[in-house]
Amino acid sequence: MTNRSTLAEAPVRQARNSAAFWIATGRCRGHEVVRRRGFVAVDGDGRAGLRVLIQECDLEPGELAELSELVLHAAGPAVVEDPFSSTDLGHLGMRNWQMPVMLRPPGTVGDSAPDVVRVRRPEDLQAAERIVIEGFELDGFEPHRPGELFPAALIEQPGVEVFVASRDGVPAGACVRVVDGGVGSHYWVGTSPAFRSRGVGRAVMLGALADLADLPFTLTASKLGRPLYESLGYVAAAPSTWWASVPVR
Repeated sequence: MTNRSTLAEAPVRQARNSAAFWIATGRCRGHEVVRRRGFVAVDGDGRAGLRVLIQECDLEPGELAELSELVLHAAGPAVVEDPFSSTDLGHLGMRNWQMPVMLRPPGTVGDSAPDVVRVRRPEDLQAAERIVIEGFELDGFEPHRPGELFPAALIEQPGVEVFVASRDGVPAGACVRVVDGGVGSHYWVGTSPAFRSRGVGRAVMLGALADLADLPFTLTASKLGRPLYESLGYVAAAPSTWWASVPVR
């Protein structure tokens, strides 16, 4: 049973884990990483853009000013994740929406499917990358440049693992698992459009949970993904507010 104190800690756990993931990603891509008390930012190029992870519920005026400058001068699209829903970025003209931070307490899960593998080979990492780009419609990474979204060095980073699920011998689903500070989290849980509604998302999630059932896990859930996560024992803990720059058309 998830108690209230554990649920209350979920936003902080998600904030710290997402920072660990994006710091690892940014370093592997060769992008600038900015670390402050109240936020972490990965400042990328025109295709990757800027990713900001709010780390505290009470940004100082100087931190908010620096974050704002990063957004205004980003080379590409800017996305800010605020799991505390406490930082107002309305002055930047960004659109915003909310998704729940969810927590899964330690506990057993179903058996991992035999068609889910932990990525070790470059070709499997490229397959995962392709699935995520297609599944999340990441148009900014088209045309596809292998290794741009998931650099080869990513799976060499401590605590970072990538999983791929196959159907009929074809890579069909993927996700990234990050373990940091005794807490796990999932990112980029995606299914190739041709394989949706065939249990691929559940299979890849089980594969990424089975060997670490003794750890608490967090994630930020989309509306479509939430039913799957709830079926795996995740509970909504708090709303996370996401801000994104408005694309210039």
